[in-house]
Amino acid sequence: QLQLVESGGGLVQPGGSLRLSCSASGFIWRPYTIGWFRQAPGKEREGISCISRGGVNTKYADSVEGRFTISRDNAKSTVYLQMNSLKPEDAAVYYCAADRNSQPVLTLNPQEYDVWGQGTQVTVSS
Repeated sequence: QLQLVESGGGLVQPGGSLRLSCSASGFIWRPYTIGWFRQAPGKEREGISCISRGGVNTKYADSVEGRFTISRDNAKSTVYLQMNSLKPEDAAVYYCAADRNSQPVLTLNPQEYDVWGQGTQVTVSS
């Protein structure tokens, strides 16, 4: 059974950086499309970035474009999210998820992702 575990969250000052990791494990691992999502208290889950199986294609939400970078190392079964120039509004629980159907067109719609990690907290505050 595929399992995803996020790590790398924490407290950072505005303007700072964090790198989140999403590590996959389980009986069968294939390089599925992986997405990063976040959810702040009282808000809906927001798709912020995703990466294709081979890592060639990526997609970003407007809110993070130019500040966040997604990448992957399939040999390590890990996907990364480098977050720079963090703002207080970036504070949320961050989740990674796998789209085991690997839709031909990248999507940030959470409903297209069927395996989720438990989340990691990111706090941006001075």
